[in-house]
Amino acid sequence: MDEPNDPAAVFACALSLHTACLKAAKNDPAVNLSEAYQGGDQFMREMMRVADLFETWACKHVAFEALDDVWPYLLENHFGDACLAFMEPGDFAGFDHDDCLRVAFRLQLPVWADCGVPVPVFVERAHPVSTSTFRFLRIRTVRDSLVENGVDSFNAEDDPFDEEFSAPYFGIYGLADDGTVEHIADRDSYAGARELMENLLPGIGFPERAVGMRMEGT
Repeated sequence: MDEPNDPAAVFACALSLHTACLKAAKNDPAVNLSEAYQGGDQFMREMMRVADLFETWACKHVAFEALDDVWPYLLENHFGDACLAFMEPGDFAGFDHDDCLRVAFRLQLPVWADCGVPVPVFVERAHPVSTSTFRFLRIRTVRDSLVENGVDSFNAEDDPFDEEFSAPYFGIYGLADDGTVEHIADRDSYAGARELMENLLPGIGFPERAVGMRMEGT
């Protein structure tokens, strides 16, 4: 169930982005916000639109219980700079849902997996059978390289829209005592990977929902 929008968070986003854009314009004479947005009123409307869009997106995708910060304060302090890391001050009329995910990556927000957005997942559990070759079992996001023949891990520092890679999927791996990692299977979703592990080893304890951007160990 989606969380309701928090007006304080919307205000914090708009204030942070407004401040960051004004600072960028002050430091770069080539930036003309009034010209980019056909006036100051439209500039403010775009700041509010972006803020409302991001808060709506976050209420659907962010695992707020996993946050270590107070949400509106986090946004006020960092949202504007996170946006300007990949978008010019005069371009926010084009800010969309993909850009919401780009902000989430830069803020390293905990985002639910299996919610229609590509986020990195790393979950590991101890093997319940002491005599098994594997000491741990792992579910993590991976993706195929489209320029080289191989599979790469998909991590929080990676670009989720990198055109040199396929869409992320979920690999299942076994880890031996000597550190050897063996591939077991792949699934299109975290739910599918978890279901397979629970069918093979009931009660292994992989969480029903995984939080992306977080490395969850044993």
